[in-house]
Amino acid sequence: MTLRINREELVVCAVTGEIAPMLVNSGLYDVSFEGQPLIVPSVGGITPNVRIGDSAFAFMADHIEPAVSVKHPDERQNTTLNVLSCIGNEAVVTSGDAKGERGRVTGKHGGVEHLIVDFSPEVMRRMTIGDRITVWSCGLGMRLLDLPDVRVFNLDPELVPRMGMEIAGGRLRVRVARMAPAAVMGSGLGRSTVVRGDYDIQTFDDESAKKYGLRDLRLGDVVAIVDADNSYGRIYRTGAISVGVVAHGRSFMAGHGPGITTILTSSKGEIDIEVDQSANLANYLRTF
Repeated sequence: MTLRINREELVVCAVTGEIAPMLVNSGLYDVSFEGQPLIVPSVGGITPNVRIGDSAFAFMADHIEPAVSVKHPDERQNTTLNVLSCIGNEAVVTSGDAKGERGRVTGKHGGVEHLIVDFSPEVMRRMTIGDRITVWSCGLGMRLLDLPDVRVFNLDPELVPRMGMEIAGGRLRVRVARMAPAAVMGSGLGRSTVVRGDYDIQTFDDESAKKYGLRDLRLGDVVAIVDADNSYGRIYRTGAISVGVVAHGRSFMAGHGPGITTILTSSKGEIDIEVDQSANLANYLRTF
């Protein structure tokens, strides 16, 4: 059955920010969950060798954000940038040597409140910190007209058919690269909304990491979180299910790990999952 959305109701608008600098801990050292002091690259910046499709564990870094990190220096406008922008939205460079080049939004990172945008490495080499980025926002307020219990967040409507979503037996069928239990979810729990930021998959427990293949996660993977309801924040609820995208890389710090930006949730579990290793934004965004 064709998936119907309220496409004609969705507003297209321009929101803007600038490329944010990379940050390290103000005290230089982070302390790992094993008590090891580390100084490694972290959030922000331009990282031409870190992109969606790469392993979330491939880099000696903490919470690394793939490609380009964007933020508005005004807090209120940055909130607007984060809330209105959706995964898959087109982003256009509007200043600097890469002016006119185009990319796509791939995730949101809470705490630092960065928007993450993918560009080709060649384009990134021409960018610099402070270059302006305009995002053509569309997706906030999207509804699945035949599935009122399934809520949609942070998703460009043009990505829905590209991700192969469909209705089967009165339920939503979605392809995901991995599944994870809500019990492993960490930093980001307790926030009252999921239209900004992310929450982290903890991968420190060897048994659960091996059982669910969590250390095989890639940046941009679509992931199902079982017994997680993200309808009005991120909570544990038996029988619920949520789906998100891996926005940033691993962490060495307790309670943290690869970050998930929510795109779908059902408090009643009305989402059926098909495991497909190709379910990654790197594959879907090539079709734009």
